[in-house]
Amino acid sequence: MGRPLVLQFTDSYYCAISPMPRKSRIDAPGALHHIIVRGIDQSEIFNDNVDRNNFIDRLGRIIQETKTRCFAWSLIPNHFHLLLKTGQVPIATVMRRLLTGYAVSYNRRHHRHGHLFQNRYKSILCQEDAYLLELVRYIHLNPIRANIVKDITALDKYPYTGHTVIMGKVKNDWQDIEWVLKLYDDSLWVARRKYRAFIQKGVSQGRHTDLTGGGLIRSHGGWAAVKEQIEKKHGLLAKGYDLDKIALKVSAQMQLKPSEIWAQGKERKRVNARSLLCYWAVRDLGISMAELSRHLKLSLSGVSLSVKRGEKMAKDNGYKLVDL
Repeated sequence: MGRPLVLQFTDSYYCAISPMPRKSRIDAPGALHHIIVRGIDQSEIFNDNVDRNNFIDRLGRIIQETKTRCFAWSLIPNHFHLLLKTGQVPIATVMRRLLTGYAVSYNRRHHRHGHLFQNRYKSILCQEDAYLLELVRYIHLNPIRANIVKDITALDKYPYTGHTVIMGKVKNDWQDIEWVLKLYDDSLWVARRKYRAFIQKGVSQGRHTDLTGGGLIRSHGGWAAVKEQIEKKHGLLAKGYDLDKIALKVSAQMQLKPSEIWAQGKERKRVNARSLLCYWAVRDLGISMAELSRHLKLSLSGVSLSVKRGEKMAKDNGYKLVDL
């Protein structure tokens, strides 16, 4: 068989299409992936701390070399989770380097042969602005769910998850803790306090199938919808849509002056208008939450909540940025 065909989409999206009967992976610079890798036949892939430290060193080196951003990670004896944002190198290449290198090292150390991991890791393409906080929490709570540590206090000290790095108990130079903490507050101390409270709140929530079973991509209509979303974004840009034009659309929909949308305040109508603005800006135009944070003088976590609120408003009321 020949090599996989690579299709180049607009906005630098690429999709490796294999001749094998498998669902192709979709990736792009800036795409966010929740990656789950399990040992073959549920066997252990980390026997001791030497294995774990070897894996972490290898992961950190590859993350830095490929300019990939890592927001969360967690090691469990028979699997691991990563939350990665594609940088200069496709995630498939990053993972191939990581898994191959670690498997060779592990097999040599433990005098074993054959495959270490399941044939194909699970990579779930995620909508960053809606799910980043929940994914960070879900991934970092894995040691509690797996009964490796008993509670949040013990998790604070467990060195084999990114939670400990965010809390400042362990340091590394490859995990992007700044972006995560800024979603809570600009002050490091306050951000860590709010982050930990958010993590603790999730202890009682249990497993989220929507964060592990492909629910994220299904919520956007499947793989074909990802390409459709890219084309929609470029279509809107071609029609001259920007943040100001979205504000005009929102003001007409909510019967408010555009200046009232940008003005600070917690009046219900104004909050709803800002939420709809954030939703359309992020989902339809791909405007970053950081840019909206500057324009609206809201925290990143405030913008994230506004996106979710705007999504519900749009669905409940049938609001559309454009009629297709």
